[in-house]
Amino acid sequence: MSDLEWSSMMVAAQAGDALQYRALLAELDKWLRAYYRRRLPPSMIDDAVQDTLLAVHEKRHTYDPARAFAPWLAAIARYKWIDRLRAMKRSRSEPLNDDIAVEDHGERVAGGRSLERLLDELKPAQAEVIRLVKLQGLSIEEAALRTGQSKPLVKVNIHRGLSRLSALVGSRADVE
Repeated sequence: MSDLEWSSMMVAAQAGDALQYRALLAELDKWLRAYYRRRLPPSMIDDAVQDTLLAVHEKRHTYDPARAFAPWLAAIARYKWIDRLRAMKRSRSEPLNDDIAVEDHGERVAGGRSLERLLDELKPAQAEVIRLVKLQGLSIEEAALRTGQSKPLVKVNIHRGLSRLSALVGSRADVE
């Protein structure tokens, strides 16, 4: 897309045309990704693009339609690139040793499987709210909205489900 097209899109955006503004930001996203791909490590590209688009948004009122758009954009992108380089300098990295000790997660995996087998023995409504509230950390209200159950029913299903899980675990502990 040409500088003249970008400029006309920005002028329309400054006049309040949200559709043109979204189209402009989509075009700028493509250009900025190519710009930063040549200058930054891949892990930093998304953040640099977002920072630049945010700066364009915050400074869009400073764009002068009598001037070319591309140099205005390039200046913002350059400043954001320099900010990223400074950040890289501040956060020093060290080479990783090839012999990194990794914790064995076998017990957690087995425990997770056991828990899932136990939950499968509950009524589906009980198992679902236990997963949502106790395992995923949702509130009673959020679980009620997600499941379509009332808040009191969610509480009852959690209570009954946990009681049933406790009984199941107790009965299996006696067997082993």
